[in-house]
Amino acid sequence: MALATLRVCGAQDRVPARVRAFTCPDCSSLVPFESTRCLVSDTDLGYSRRDRAMLALRDGRTADGLVRCVNAEIAACNWLTTPDRPLCDCCALTRTRPADGDTDALAAFAGTEAAKRRLLHQLDDLELPVVGRDQDPEGGLAFDLLSSVHENVVIGHASGVVTIDLAEGDDGYREQIRVRLAEPYRTMLGHFRHEIGHYYWDKLVEGSRFLEPFRAKFGDERASYADAVTVHYRDGAPKDWRDRFISSYASMHPWEDWAESWAHYLHMVDTLETARSFGLALQPKGEGGSKTADLAIKARRVSLADIDDMLAAWPALTIALNSLNRSLGLPDPYPFAPPAPALDKIRFVHEVIEASPDLTAASPTATTVERPSAA
Repeated sequence: MALATLRVCGAQDRVPARVRAFTCPDCSSLVPFESTRCLVSDTDLGYSRRDRAMLALRDGRTADGLVRCVNAEIAACNWLTTPDRPLCDCCALTRTRPADGDTDALAAFAGTEAAKRRLLHQLDDLELPVVGRDQDPEGGLAFDLLSSVHENVVIGHASGVVTIDLAEGDDGYREQIRVRLAEPYRTMLGHFRHEIGHYYWDKLVEGSRFLEPFRAKFGDERASYADAVTVHYRDGAPKDWRDRFISSYASMHPWEDWAESWAHYLHMVDTLETARSFGLALQPKGEGGSKTADLAIKARRVSLADIDDMLAAWPALTIALNSLNRSLGLPDPYPFAPPAPALDKIRFVHEVIEASPDLTAASPTATTVERPSAA
């Protein structure tokens, strides 16, 4: 597929400028999003959700009085909060966590919370509403982080509550599940992005002007979910699922097709944002070593408010990412080849997100739909 060089993001784009390449405020060295200290200047760092930046801490406080979240040790949390609120905004969304004496679950808890922080940061990027259970007791967002080592845990979403199995924080265990279910990709961040898609279906699609267009693209969500689960795990995905869906799991029910499409949209946006923050440019060489101009992709110029830009840049970027991993003998980070109908559904997700300010203003407390928990 020939891909044109992409245009510069214009001032007309609704989506604000986003940053993935964080820097130390003291020395301007690059630091990861998860950083608590700059390795160059030895400055204590914390992430401020309000400032969307890393801030320096002196004697445990920032210049304007922010302090570390109390989960700094137990969850390796590097987010900042005010002294009167012990938990940062992200940790406060966790309704259930492991007991202090559960060392195995707590080890997985830290990695799980790290994935949740990246999720919340992206939801802020996309200007999506995040309403906690304290504001909306019936349908507000909350996370139950449980471990199937001690009880039966089904990863899923119901009425605003996202349940995650901490046992999947163990790479070996998660890989066993991935292989058993014949999935090409399975990560904690992927779980969060998928399940939050169910949450936003309730908030942005159900009862909105997008409901009938959703049914036209994804199918009628009023079809029995329980029956769909039974058929999927008994008979498997339809033989032609690769021609119509982003994954075999998406073929199970319209709700799962939506959640998978939502998750892949978030994968796409976050990866392109990261590439743009680092000024990544891809200039693949054709036969004879000459540069192929019509395949040039300058991710730093991708408009993240323009779905055509993103869909054009994505194939070249994922080919490069997969090729880099193969050079190191590692699996492809993005082992998918979305067919045209799946890309059309991702386009629909983009349209819903772009319209989210109007949708939430029209219906600040959207009706929630009871759905059996599902992975």
